[in-house]
Amino acid sequence: MASFLASIYGTEADKVNCSFYYKIGACRHGDRCSRKHVKPNYSQTILCSNIYQNPAHLPENKLNKAQVQAHFDAFFEDFYCELSQYGELEELHVCDNMGDHLIGNVYARFKYEDAAGKAVDALNSRWYAGRPIYAELSPVTDFREACCRQYLQDDCVRGGFCNFLHPKQPSPVLKKELELSQRKYRKELRKAEGRGSRSVSRSPSPARRGGRRF
Repeated sequence: MASFLASIYGTEADKVNCSFYYKIGACRHGDRCSRKHVKPNYSQTILCSNIYQNPAHLPENKLNKAQVQAHFDAFFEDFYCELSQYGELEELHVCDNMGDHLIGNVYARFKYEDAAGKAVDALNSRWYAGRPIYAELSPVTDFREACCRQYLQDDCVRGGFCNFLHPKQPSPVLKKELELSQRKYRKELRKAEGRGSRSVSRSPSPARRGGRRF
């Protein structure tokens, strides 16, 4: 029986634990859900809820497509640089969904659990663009399961109210620069630690393109 329960944990066959919370770290029913939302004590993944405000979703938006992308790139760079200070960042996803439980959510997966823990502790006393950050450990481990496959193929009929993640993509050049900069920073940090030095800059970012809003 124990092995059977373990095999169905977090799946649709599990009548006790919420499969949506297990897969995407959020549930449209929230506290009213009839199934349990078991928050992890340890995880490589963190969730910052409802923090990105996409101007394209606002009725008064006057930005064109390029300006909206530039706005998002500045946000993505800010969060990538901030999160990279706590440990090696493997994935960063920002939801473009419009449902209340997913809108503006930021998911970050670190290489190590202790880095995720440090990030949660630090971010819960921080603000971004004048808004408090609410961070928590997330049960999400596989973003291939969490993301909407139809959206990735530009074919999701549910649109912004889909219950699977619609990750908004940064400009490819920016993403590549950030990843290369993080690798360079980690290499320099390991060398400095080997020499017993603390002289490495804490920012893994290349020259910044926009204003930092933390």
